[in-house]
Amino acid sequence: MRIDKYLWSIRVFKTRTIASDACKKNKISIQDINVKSSREVKLNDLIKVRKDQIYYEYKVLDIPKSRLGAKLVPDFRVDVTKQEELDKLDQIRHSKNYYRERGTGRPTKRDRRDLDTYFEKDDDDF
Repeated sequence: MRIDKYLWSIRVFKTRTIASDACKKNKISIQDINVKSSREVKLNDLIKVRKDQIYYEYKVLDIPKSRLGAKLVPDFRVDVTKQEELDKLDQIRHSKNYYRERGTGRPTKRDRRDLDTYFEKDDDDF
């Protein structure tokens, strides 16, 4: 099975196009060698994926026939990502919350409409 199709079928990427684009940008490697999207995946291959500034590592246990349900994914791959990389991901998530709390910042479209109707009522009073 092709690497882009494999990564899509085990739900690493949402679409196959995104998976093939990651291969073109040299974000996918097998056994530490950057690969094209047409590279065939074999059993026990170690796949390294750079996604969201983190290097994820997966070991191929089996090759699926098509896209899998989320519950079946552990039967086909093992996540062997290093703990250091997972700690980086945790730091990135916390740093985003540091700058701005959820719900603060720019108003949503609905908030904007409510503000406009509020100020229109004030203009009518004069």
